[in-house]
Amino acid sequence: MTDSAPSSRPLVVTLAYDGLCTFEFGIAVEIFGLPRPELGDSWYRFAVASVDPGELRATGGIRVVADGGFELLEQADTLLIPGWRGVQTPVPEALCEALRAASARGCRILSICSGVFVLAAAGLLNGKKATTHWRYTDELRQRFPAIEVVEDVLYVGEDRLQTSAGSAAGIDLCLHVVRSDFGLDIANSVARRLVIQPHRDGSQTQQISRPVARSRESQRLGQLFDWLHAHLHAAHTLESLSQRVGMSPRTLLRRFQEATGMTPARWLLLERLKVAQHALTSTRLKIEDIAAQTGFGSASSLRHHFFQQTGMSPQHWRKTFTPHGE
Repeated sequence: MTDSAPSSRPLVVTLAYDGLCTFEFGIAVEIFGLPRPELGDSWYRFAVASVDPGELRATGGIRVVADGGFELLEQADTLLIPGWRGVQTPVPEALCEALRAASARGCRILSICSGVFVLAAAGLLNGKKATTHWRYTDELRQRFPAIEVVEDVLYVGEDRLQTSAGSAAGIDLCLHVVRSDFGLDIANSVARRLVIQPHRDGSQTQQISRPVARSRESQRLGQLFDWLHAHLHAAHTLESLSQRVGMSPRTLLRRFQEATGMTPARWLLLERLKVAQHALTSTRLKIEDIAAQTGFGSASSLRHHFFQQTGMSPQHWRKTFTPHGE
């Protein structure tokens, strides 16, 4: 609920409607609406805006009473659409107008799963990249050909419009927003309370098959992940890793992709970047030293990959996300 706190605290508003998708709504509440006194006085304010009049029914027999209506969209710094009541269910024109107005004044807008169809109906995604649950990508592409639909990713965003895939991918997108707003350490703190891994890259595949591996293979992969985390600074090849776990390179590549949705090289890059990001905001180490400790080898290599993945230089990241006073 909104309060009388200073306007410097960003306001996150999530939509609610009759037929509300309960899990997606719960994601918004858990990440943005839960009080976090351990994080100080700068945490988000949170409010729920009703699309429909009166009491709202949510999946599971839950009743929801919202804090207000479309007037809250005029105040929001971030607006979240937690799914929609049906991919072919019409979106009220009044909602579309309110969304267009919010976007025009610079409000950041997020959608989870089928919520992308609300943004699409408002025309906000025309000419932009967007994603949704893999079950709905064909429907989205057919009904809204002006959108560049990106298949099989967790989340994608352009400008101040960001869309995520199925329900759990909404958690990844919301944590990505927290990381952008408050830095890596606070995003990790939120993830720990959720008991989930702190970061999944938005480009990671939605559909990881994860077949049941032989117990011996599963144990060896787990040991490999532990060893790699302790040796990110070292040089690794598919051949050297396969020798370490006693698999052929082909088998290791297949098992690694089944377990993580990415190649060993991609996984190593993202893990090294996470460690580098943490070092930038928690230490005063030089870029050259961070590059050496994280396996990039040189400052120029770190800068190249850092900018490629984040759109920021290491120096800019440090300046933006280092907690005040450090």
